Amino acid sequence: MPSNASDRPGLAARVAAARLLAAIVDRKTPADGLTDDQHGNPQYLALEHRDRSLVRAILATALRYRVTIGTMLNERLDRPLPANARTLNHILHVALAQMLFLGVPDRAAVDLAVAHAGSDPRTKRFSGLVNAVLRAIARGKNSRLAEVLETTVDAPRWFADRLIEVYGRDKATQIFEAHRRLAPTDLTVKSDPAGWAERLGGVVTPTGSVRLERFEGPVTALPGYDEGQWWVQDAAAALPARLFGDVAGLAIADLCAAPGGKTAQLAAAGARVTAVDISKNRLKRLADNLERLGLQAELVASDIASFRPVRLFDGVLLDAPCSSTGTVRRHPDVPWTKSPDDIEKLAEVQFNLLLAASGLVKPGGMIVFSNCSLDPAEGEIVVDRFLETGKTVRASAITPGEIAGIDAFITEEGRLRTTPADMDLGRPGISGMDGFFAARFRGE
Repeated sequence: MPSNASDRPGLAARVAAARLLAAIVDRKTPADGLTDDQHGNPQYLALEHRDRSLVRAILATALRYRVTIGTMLNERLDRPLPANARTLNHILHVALAQMLFLGVPDRAAVDLAVAHAGSDPRTKRFSGLVNAVLRAIARGKNSRLAEVLETTVDAPRWFADRLIEVYGRDKATQIFEAHRRLAPTDLTVKSDPAGWAERLGGVVTPTGSVRLERFEGPVTALPGYDEGQWWVQDAAAALPARLFGDVAGLAIADLCAAPGGKTAQLAAAGARVTAVDISKNRLKRLADNLERLGLQAELVASDIASFRPVRLFDGVLLDAPCSSTGTVRRHPDVPWTKSPDDIEKLAEVQFNLLLAASGLVKPGGMIVFSNCSLDPAEGEIVVDRFLETGKTVRASAITPGEIAGIDAFITEEGRLRTTPADMDLGRPGISGMDGFFAARFRGE
């Protein structure tokens, strides 16, 4: 951190935001790790909690509107910034995220950006440029911003092209618009969704989740949290576990289980759950979640490929690691930290995990494969390849009417595919869901 970054109120937070934005965009570092309140970036951890919240808001906004911000910036530059002026570019993006979308007064955002540039030897000589460009954007932003938002796609080119190819331009455009909005918070409740929706000021989604549009403070302060009456889980993420049907009394393995939302669903429904995850630290978090919820499961720290249960299971849920491109509303860093190569590598991991999972279910038992990717390479193509291996499983199509509210998400092949453009509840703030894919098989 520059030596005088802490001398001016608010400057340290902006310096931290620019530093973390560089780590995300330039070094492809996931935002969650950088902003973890226990193990995050030291510059972030040195901030007060209020400033940490500001940094998170700036980062999310700068990533959510990265192309729009870049367009507004480039229009006011006489010539493109030098290729080695990455720090300067991040300072400008941090300032414009505040000015254009976060309601920070223009003067405050500009003055802090100028101070930031002046405090860093790499950007000191550009302080005048920072001042001039940001003030020029401020003067014309009210009219120009709406026009730019109308004509830009806030996504890296590879990601935008892929979604248009897969979903068509109209549906892809709806997904891009959903990615610009803050996602609501969904809760899975043990019982009485309508009652909890009324108590928490939310609504019940067609699939049975309780949805909160906006609320002040942490979810831990909401009624029912300490009593273990609900847990945070996107409406789409709550669907795969329900594809087993009635699991009361059945032995179900939840593979790649942490942090445990699906484990909790299965346990609350009466299943005897074995939660498997390779990470002992993640299993510790899962155990803490189950304790709060008053639910039980057997926890096993193991690589799935080497997991050898004493008995085969009635059902196996594999929510496989993926690119997470279905969660961009909540994690706008994802398309900026992932690449097509990552998707190909993860698809291969998923295929091998599915092969391993197929050996854990008894004849007649059910396998549910799912992930939160929007890309068919990690969903439909993996499943088609798996079915071609000749393993002793067969596809078990999901049928209309099985689960309330999901008929629109069932594909012709009897699989589940949701996108952020789905689940229109009448207004943007309470509409949408994560992108998810799921398919079902029966052991033979």
